[in-house]
Amino acid sequence: MKTFVYIDHFKGEAQPASWEALGLAKSFGGSSPLTTTALVFGSGVDDVAKAALEYGADEVLLADDPALLDYRAETYAATLSALASSLNPDLILFPTTARTRELSAMSALDLNSNVITDATAVEVNDDNIVVTRPIYEAKLFEKVTASAKPQFITLRGRAFPKPDQETGRTGTITKVDAKTDALSTVEGYSVAEVGVSLNDAGVIVSGGRGVSNNPSLQPPAGLDDKQTEVWRAQQGFKLVGELASVLGGAVGASRAAVDAGYIPYSNQVGQTGKVVAPDLYIACGISGAIQHLAGIRSAKMVVAINKDTDAPIFKVARYGVVGDLFVIVPALTEAFKKKLGK
Repeated sequence: MKTFVYIDHFKGEAQPASWEALGLAKSFGGSSPLTTTALVFGSGVDDVAKAALEYGADEVLLADDPALLDYRAETYAATLSALASSLNPDLILFPTTARTRELSAMSALDLNSNVITDATAVEVNDDNIVVTRPIYEAKLFEKVTASAKPQFITLRGRAFPKPDQETGRTGTITKVDAKTDALSTVEGYSVAEVGVSLNDAGVIVSGGRGVSNNPSLQPPAGLDDKQTEVWRAQQGFKLVGELASVLGGAVGASRAAVDAGYIPYSNQVGQTGKVVAPDLYIACGISGAIQHLAGIRSAKMVVAINKDTDAPIFKVARYGVVGDLFVIVPALTEAFKKKLGK
């Protein structure tokens, strides 16, 4: 089976889940792994191509062109479709990101194929590919298969082991043509400063509407009620951020906290934000709306801190602490600092 793995990156920094996809591809064939080809698109991305070899790719197809400097679905999908049409892979794997969801769908449409998204397991038996993916807000898992070729599959981040990097490993890097015709242009963009990526984090500490409920804090003079609420929430998120920093983790948030203007959307965890799979998820002042729970079902351990003993978050938490987060979170931070020598 001929397998392509698309290496998703931003400005030359690869998404770690791309390496997980490479590791999965290398596992096909058991003790006699099949040839795995990495696809790297961009401009000035030789380092990404070399890294793909170090993470296990047998060869790299490199589309390096100034027209691919910024991601545009038109140029990237056209380049991918042309390669797949000429080289006839059986399977193309992607890490699940906003870019790859769009890219895989457009290229699959070009090739009269289909996409199976958010895979948590992939089994390959001869030419038969069976994919396991969550459905119904991750309450159930289904096994699906498709007969179209090539088969496009996006993989849920942290659902598969990341292979070890073999520094200095070499292989064949082949330059391929980029398709540069496009109706759109990139005029500019801004990059949110979010610290550790939620998609890749092993530890996530999240805050909800409860981070604003600290009446003991005295806000600056001149703020109206809404401004006072947001100011108090920002102080609460500082506590969340301090705990995340000590644990080397990322800061997340519920949709309610984002909608209230406490923190940017890039921090939102849940069905309408980022679906995450950390080793440890600490929910501070989050009641546990069903959309939020759907986004954390793959977390290996959930710890909930909330005043409300009936909060739904406690139903999915391994450990629950009923109490004031403004007392508990700083105490946890200090305890971890001592334990970790920080």
